[in-house]
Formats: sequence, C-alpha cells, structure tokens
Amino acid sequence: MKTDKKILQAAQELLATGGFGAVSFDTIARSLGISKQAVLYWYPSKQELLAAMFVSWLAAEADVAMAAIEDTSTSSAAISAFVKAVAAFHLSDLDRFRMMYLATQTLKAEIQTPLEGEVLDRIHTTTDRMYGSLANCLELDPLQARQHATSVHSAVLGLILMFGLADSIKDPLKHSEGALIAALVTRLTASV
Repeated sequence: MKTDKKILQAAQELLATGGFGAVSFDTIARSLGISKQAVLYWYPSKQELLAAMFVSWLAAEADVAMAAIEDTSTSSAAISAFVKAVAAFHLSDLDRFRMMYLATQTLKAEIQTPLEGEVLDRIHTTTDRMYGSLANCLELDPLQARQHATSVHSAVLGLILMFGLADSIKDPLKHSEGALIAALVTRLTASV
C-alpha cells in the first residue's frame, strides 16, 4: 500500500477509536513509524487530510449505492435498493457518517479553508456518478430524475442524522431502524 493510503487508513483508525481530537500528524506518524514530515509531504494541512478521508468515504458510499441498484428493473426497486444500501453503509459506522457530513459544518469558518481544485473535482465526479446512476433507473425526464436522485440521497442522510443523534445521546428512537427505513422507502417510492 502506498504511503498516502497508509496515512489515510491510520487517520481513519485514529478517528474511529479516539475521535476528531485523536487525529494529529504526530500520532499518525508514530503509528506508522514514519516522520511527521513524511505525513506533511502527503497532506500539508489537517484540512487536506480530512478532505482526502471524505473523498475516499464518499467514493465508497457511491460504490455501495451503485452496486445496489445495478440489477434493479423498476424505479421503485432502484430507490428501495439505494436507500437500504446507503442507510446500511452509514449505520455500520456512525462516526464515519459524522465526519463525512457533520464535522466540516461544525468547525468554525475561520479555521476552515475552502475546498478547491482536485478535491472538489473528485467530489463532483463521485456525486455525479452516484446521482446519475440512480437517475438512469428512474422513469422521469433527465432533469427531474437527477433532482429526484439528489432528494432521495438527502432524505436517507436526514434519516441517518436522526439515528446518529439518538445514538449520541443514548436515547433510542421509538421505531426500529428497519421500520423507519421501510417507511422512508414507502414515502419515496409513492411518487414514482
């Protein structure tokens, strides 16, 4: 495995076990037995490291979603498979979900640097691939299909946000994950 991938993997493991505060260049370097300068060579700032983690996670999410809808034959089946796959992906690691979709929103604006260039291109390419795949399964005109695909993804993320909130405050939801996912699928497929 290349050094940049090893650094990402080490950062992800630190994040999973110790939270955001555990991810430091010194800790990553120590865990890999390399110098801090070697880590900084690949990721000159924490923002770039977090962006690289986000992009790899987003690509994994897109791959899971696209694999789930690959053999579906109706709009409803595609939406159902997409929702269930994305929900399962995020429910398997709520800390990863929090880092992907919440961490950058909670950091103070003055310590963030805007994403640009290659990182934004990779994000746009990945989301375009994911939304395009679902849109192609929907029996709508292309613009409506793309909007619907984006809305479906947003709805799943909203539901996962509720699961994450319930998990973080140790207050279980009244309904099971399966029941709420099924209700979401029912609502999202009612209009197609």
